[in-house]
Amino acid sequence: MPMYSNKSVLVTGATSGLGEAIALAFAESGARLAITGRNTQRGDVLVARLCEVGEEAFFVAGDVTDRSFCDELVAQCVSRYGGLDVCVNSAGVIHHATVDGTSDEAWHETMAVNVNGVFYMCRAAVRAMRAKRRGVIINIASDAGLSGSRHLAAYCASKGAVVQLSRAMALDHGPDGIRVIPVCPGDVDTPMLRGEFEDRGLTVAQGLEESAAGVPINRVCTPEEVADLVLYAASDAARFMTGYPLVLDGGGRA
Repeated sequence: MPMYSNKSVLVTGATSGLGEAIALAFAESGARLAITGRNTQRGDVLVARLCEVGEEAFFVAGDVTDRSFCDELVAQCVSRYGGLDVCVNSAGVIHHATVDGTSDEAWHETMAVNVNGVFYMCRAAVRAMRAKRRGVIINIASDAGLSGSRHLAAYCASKGAVVQLSRAMALDHGPDGIRVIPVCPGDVDTPMLRGEFEDRGLTVAQGLEESAAGVPINRVCTPEEVADLVLYAASDAARFMTGYPLVLDGGGRA
């Protein structure tokens, strides 16, 4: 029997990059999926793929910065699947700037998506999971939220907040049977990273080579490798794991 057979999994930011890879990995492992993102066309295409490789999936377009949307999305998942077993918060944005180069708009957008959106989804998920006294919440943070990174002031602050929120939740909701784990990748070969290369005038090959330069394994992480770690962290094999950040950076910050 597949690892996640009869399990319901919600993934935000699922229409691209990490979220898409995570949703596909859960589907291939037997999960029933609820996915969200802002792009309806991509969402519909992904649902078709998820249903080809897995059991069942549905997509709801929306914005995680809207607390009412987050509450409604979790409610739809519970209504359709009878509960929520795993919530993966993967939606995120990034602005490349130092503090003095970060506009108010960029700061507020980063905090709204990367922090507020995670908080709203976590709150809704906890309320649903607590009813059955079980569940796992995986928050996609970043190694930049642990030790910082140049020219990413707002992003580092937001991901540091996600790590600390996850730790606090792990303490508060362990007695409710809920595990909360922040996953902290380094650079991952996603459209977001490739967009950064383009903004900086680099080719994809140049950007990947630069990103890999400080990594002992000598390459950039793949979305599928992050998905593998998420599936492990959410599984019963990791049932005694909660609160502690899982770093996936190829040894770059060792």
